[in-house]
Amino acid sequence: MAREQRLAEVFVEIADSLIDDFDVLDLLQRLSTRCVELLDVSAAGILLADGQGELQVIAASDEHTRLLELFARQHDQGPCVECFHSGTPRTNIDLRRPDVTDLWPRFTPRALETGFVVTHAIPLRLRDRVVGALNLFQASEHRLNDDDISLAQALADVATITILQQRTLEQSHVENAQLNSALTSRVLVEQVKGVLAERWDTSVDEAFLAFRSYARSHHLRLTELSRRILDGTFDTAAIPAPGAAV
Repeated sequence: MAREQRLAEVFVEIADSLIDDFDVLDLLQRLSTRCVELLDVSAAGILLADGQGELQVIAASDEHTRLLELFARQHDQGPCVECFHSGTPRTNIDLRRPDVTDLWPRFTPRALETGFVVTHAIPLRLRDRVVGALNLFQASEHRLNDDDISLAQALADVATITILQQRTLEQSHVENAQLNSALTSRVLVEQVKGVLAERWDTSVDEAFLAFRSYARSHHLRLTELSRRILDGTFDTAAIPAPGAAV
């Protein structure tokens, strides 16, 4: 399928999801996955600034621990930190260059150990507001061209609108509540991933996929289901374990 056709389908999918009381975490998770598909990169993550201006992981194309740790490592250094503060993209960064290692001495070696050689950071911005960054990683030397970078920025813009909801952007107290709510929701999901992975003796990635699939099929928001699991009002036996016959 041509990328243009697939891109049109993705934006229709996103538009259809932007209904009242939509699940922002699930939508951002899907958007991260679509970035990998449309941009031909190895991994993608969306990082959101907290109340102290430090970047936190809000969604990722997969839930592998090493990838999440790599995103999380960028609270004080890395391409996303620079992108967030400058509001401009940082693209086609070769992580094997000595000057890049010198610039980000804690981030770069971990990225290389994880198997990535190129990274990109795209600002989450709307007009003059920057609230985070879209981080892309590649395991090959493939570079993003100008069209790819424009598409990455368009996807990042969609993520920004999803988080902030444009109609309330100028209301700072509402905006802060939205940002804090999104970050709190991610913490709850992280806790549930660990609970289910331990219970099923499986990886957190597999546990998350099973959890997310159940929430979708039963029209439950990820945050709502997470709260019910953590407070003991939901029996996790109702969720089919990874690999179990449905």
